[in-house]
Amino acid sequence: MNENYLNKTVTVKMDRPLGTKHPKHGFVYPVNYGYIPNTMSGDGEELDAYVLGIFQPLEVFEGKVIAIIHRTNDNDDKLVVVPDGKNYTDEQIRALTEFQEQWFESIIVRA
Repeated sequence: MNENYLNKTVTVKMDRPLGTKHPKHGFVYPVNYGYIPNTMSGDGEELDAYVLGIFQPLEVFEGKVIAIIHRTNDNDDKLVVVPDGKNYTDEQIRALTEFQEQWFESIIVRA
């Protein structure tokens, strides 16, 4: 797991900005979704991140990691990144990421 990212500031590059459609599954992203450049996740790809608290499509975003969604049935953790001063409860994080996380079992890890 990537616990060393908790409470750190990271830069997220969006490959699925808010409002875009998933190329394979057809759902629309209700939040900005991207990755942390030059990182490696358990799935061999760059570490993914949900950006919460910004309500327009983004290309790049710098924010604070408030939580990690650790998938227990998949090797692909997701960071939860927010603007300075924003926070979300575990329940809010689950509701905002359910569009994609509903297919996986996970725990939410915090500092």
